Amino acid sequence: MMVNEGIRAREVRLIGANGDQIGVKPRNEALEMAQNANLDLVMVAPNAKPPVCRIMDYGKYRYEQQKKDKEARKNQKIIKLKEVRLSPTIEAHDFNTKLNSAKKFLEKGDKVKASIRFRGRAITHSEIGKTVLERLAKECEEIATVEAKPKMEGRSMFLILAPKNDK
Repeated sequence: MMVNEGIRAREVRLIGANGDQIGVKPRNEALEMAQNANLDLVMVAPNAKPPVCRIMDYGKYRYEQQKKDKEARKNQKIIKLKEVRLSPTIEAHDFNTKLNSAKKFLEKGDKVKASIRFRGRAITHSEIGKTVLERLAKECEEIATVEAKPKMEGRSMFLILAPKNDK
């Protein structure tokens, strides 16, 4: 934001300290009015014709903006993408272990990427891998939704699950 002497426009549309429209004034006169009020002249709309400036305490304004930004960052939830790797010939116990870890990630609020890497000639039977991924999605359906259906990418197939929002 441009403040005080940083404003280069000849004329500015001026808004007073309490929000009332003062009108179009020369820059020097607007600066003088701001200095008489012990405040700053801040350009709030530089693209307008003429540019809009406001008389305000710039330090206080910046402080309140930083407080709002900090509050917004505190309230935002960062969603991570966790990965669970399976194999097309996975046994029941191993599958349950991977399923439990996927459920744990989903309950924390993270997305889960379940991937299967095909080795050697196993790629010829990619439908086996697809059934394993669909089984994982079916087991997690009460706490997650399928964001991306199983699809091949090179020698691996993956599926993305996102936690359900029950708020």
